[in-house]
Formats: sequence, C-alpha cells, structure tokens
Amino acid sequence: MGTGDILILKAGDVGTLLSAREEALMDTVAMAYQAHGRGDSSLPHSTFLRFPDSEENRIIGLPAYLGGPSNIAGMKWVSSFPANTLKGMDRASAAIILNSPETGRPEAILEGSIISAKRTAASAALAARALIDGRKTECVGLFGCGLINFEILRFLKAALPEISSLVIHDLDETRAHHFKSKCGEVFSPLEVSIAMNQDEVFRNCALVSFATTAVKPHVAHLSACAPGSTILHISLRDLSTGAILGADNIVDDIDHICREQTSVHLAEQLVGNRDFIRCTLAEILTGAAPRRAGDRVAVFSPFGLGILDLAVSKLVYELATTEGIGTTIPSFLPASWAESK
Repeated sequence: MGTGDILILKAGDVGTLLSAREEALMDTVAMAYQAHGRGDSSLPHSTFLRFPDSEENRIIGLPAYLGGPSNIAGMKWVSSFPANTLKGMDRASAAIILNSPETGRPEAILEGSIISAKRTAASAALAARALIDGRKTECVGLFGCGLINFEILRFLKAALPEISSLVIHDLDETRAHHFKSKCGEVFSPLEVSIAMNQDEVFRNCALVSFATTAVKPHVAHLSACAPGSTILHISLRDLSTGAILGADNIVDDIDHICREQTSVHLAEQLVGNRDFIRCTLAEILTGAAPRRAGDRVAVFSPFGLGILDLAVSKLVYELATTEGIGTTIPSFLPASWAESK
C-alpha cells in the first residue's frame, strides 16, 4: 500500500479472518490485558453520546493506544440501539480506525461489531477459565439471548470443552426459543433448557453470564448461587449494590469500571470507596493476585477496554495483509501540502 492508501475490511472479511480462531483471540486479549497492566498503553475514558428522551440508545467512542507486540493506536465508534432488533437489525454496529503510532495516519478502517463481540467473548472466556481455577464446569447459565452471549458461549466451549448443558433466560420468550434453536444448530450436542426465573439459572449453573440490555440493576441478591460460583457480569448493570458488595469482585480496569452508573459504580457511590474490588483480571493472569478469594461468588465486571479492540483489529489487519484480503482505497489521504502546487 502507498503512504496515502487505506485498507477497508468489511464484515465478511473480518468474519472470515477470525473464524475458528478462539484460542488465538483469547491469547491476543490476554496479551492486551497484560500490556495494560504493565502500563504499556494509553486509555482515555470512553465517551458516551446519549440522546434526549432515550435512556437505552447510545454511541460510544473508545480511543486507545496499545504497546507491546501490537504497537497500534486507534478508535472504536460503537452504537447500541436495542430497538434495532424489532426492525430486523442487530442491536450494535461499529467501525474501527487503526492509526500508525509513528505517523498518526489512519491505515485501516474495519467493520467493528464482529471484532467487538469476539473480543468481549474472548475476555469473558479468559476470565471464566482463570476464575474457575480448574473446577470442572459442565453447565453454563446465560441471561440474555442475543449475539454477545452467543459468542461468549462459543468461546466458553473452546476454553472449557467439558461444557455439555446450558440454561438460558430472557424476558422475551420468543428470543429464548430462537437462541435455543441456534445453539442446537451450531453447538450440537448441547443440552439447552429455558429457565422461567433467575434463581433457576443460579441453582443449576456455577458459571453464569449476563449480557442483557438492562440499564438498572434487577438482580437483588446472589443467595441462590452455589459457593464458588463465577458470574461474568458483561452487561455491567444487572446486579444490585448488595450483590456486588457481597461478592469477590474482579474488573478489567478500576478507574474505567467506576463510571456511567455501572453496578460497581453504584456500589462505590454507596460505600464511598473501592475497597470491595479485589483485583484486575491482568493481576490474576500475571500471578500478582490469586484466582479465588475463598468460596465467595466471583463476579467479573469488564467495562470493555478499547485496547482489546485494537489488539484484535491489529491481528485482523495483519492476517488480511498476509492473505491479500480487503479493499485498498488508493490516495485516500491527500498528498503532502508542502509538496503540492
């Protein structure tokens, strides 16, 4: 590519390049977490664009720089419009721009929703494998029957191949049945049952993932969970402050998670400190913190860091360059002003 060219990677390109690469993606996400834990990153707070009279809709900008093997800068611009599903569209859409850390010039534009879903799922599965700490896990519970939990299941199956059954719950029973059908098509053989209430999921599953569109806590307590259970609190606003304060809390970044009225943020506001957060996932991955704190329910609450999007996007970019995939737009950037006539 010339110095003013830019590579465009569409959804089909990204999907093809990331297909069946679950372990590679988990390794990439682990590398990004560890680099961030060493301070080899720059991660401003995400910017939330909200809309008048619309509590659910938002568009989020995630700028970041990630050092280490990735050595890349960039930005994810991702929207979440839950009512899109009623129009036959996905809830989320996104675009990612990769910039050279040497010149700052944009090098690639990638469809971002696939990358966002897979980095979220890889992060969740990585946390689950670490927090389960070798315990055999055959049943998984899922709150929310959408794309994110479907991808999380895909990555959990790769990280924990002993998984053989699934208990799902969604406020929309039609969505739950559709999810069950898709699981049968993709993950067979897998026993899938639909739960009518929250406690049914907690009682049957020691590993649970929340990927909902909740904007306020709706789970008052975790008393139905077995000791030593693990909760992947991906949607961040499902658990009450009481549930958070009674759990063993692990996050991706303490400053980032204590924002935007997440359940962890609400707990911080209630008690006036962050002492209830035990550690970050990076500290567990590097051995700086133990995987478990006794038999308390472990809750992993990841705010969703832009460095993960960059790490996965860099992987996609390198694969695309090697395999000759994508569309190059020549002379996307203007020639140098100093050399123009």
